[in-house]
Amino acid sequence: MRFQLLDRIVTFTPGQSLVGLKRLTGAEEYLADHFPGFPIMPGVLQLQALVEAASWLLRLTENYRHSVIVLREVKAVRFGHLMQPGRALTITAEWVQQHETGTTFKAKGEAEGVATVNAQFSLAGYNLADRNPVWADRDERLIRHWKSLYQLLSGELRLNAG
Repeated sequence: MRFQLLDRIVTFTPGQSLVGLKRLTGAEEYLADHFPGFPIMPGVLQLQALVEAASWLLRLTENYRHSVIVLREVKAVRFGHLMQPGRALTITAEWVQQHETGTTFKAKGEAEGVATVNAQFSLAGYNLADRNPVWADRDERLIRHWKSLYQLLSGELRLNAG
C-alpha cells in the first residue's frame, strides 16, 4: 500500500523549515481497521507525514537534486494526543544539520494546537543512475513526478490555471 499523506504545503523556507497540512477524513482506508468504532490515525502514519514534510524540505532546498529520498535513522519519536477524523494535522519540519550521510530534521505534528507527534530523524537522497547508469531516465521521470506533485501540494497549479 502506498500513502501520500501530505495534502498541502503551506509555507517553505529553503534550508530552514516547511509547514504542511494533513486533513484526516473518515474515508481514509486504514481507519476501518484502526480501530473499528474508534478510528485514529496510526502513529506510524503520523511519523510518515513528518518524514514526507521533511522530504519536501530537502527536495525543494536542493532543487530536486535527488530522485529518491529515504529515511535513514529515527532518533526520537514521541506521541501525544490521538489524531481522529475531522481534524487537521499541521506538520512543521525544521532543518537541523546536513552531514556526510544525509540531513537531520526535527518535526512535529499538531492538531488544533495540541501535539500529536514529534520526532528527530535523518534523511538521505540519491539518484538511481548513481547505482546503475541505465536508470538515468527513471531519475528524470521521478523528478518530473515530484515537480508535478509539488504544483498540486503548493497550490501553484491552481494559481497558474487561473
